[in-house]
Amino acid sequence: QVQLVESGGGLVQAGGSLRLSCAASGRTFNTHTMGWFRQAPGKEREFVAQINWSDGDTYYADSVKGRFTISRDNAKNTVYLQMNSLKVEDTAVYICAFSPRTTLAFDYWGQGTQVTVSS
Repeated sequence: QVQLVESGGGLVQAGGSLRLSCAASGRTFNTHTMGWFRQAPGKEREFVAQINWSDGDTYYADSVKGRFTISRDNAKNTVYLQMNSLKVEDTAVYICAFSPRTTLAFDYWGQGTQVTVSS
């Protein structure tokens, strides 16, 4: 089992920045990928970014490319999401996800942290 705890959400004005953190605990030796998803009210959950735990390869949704940066600290089993130039449409609950090597799927999810961007 893996437990994920997110932090860093909050209220920010458009154009501002926030940094989210997600700390993993439990069977983290099996980490393949960690990522961020988001879900806005009335919308489906959507992919934001992910990072390969071994080589650091990153992938982003087109909507956040150039504005968001995902990074990791292997020693702390923590993944970060630096969000710059935030837009009102970035408002959502941001959810951390963990993919173990055994399945290569996002099997574990955090509770989420609210990000609200005001105009």
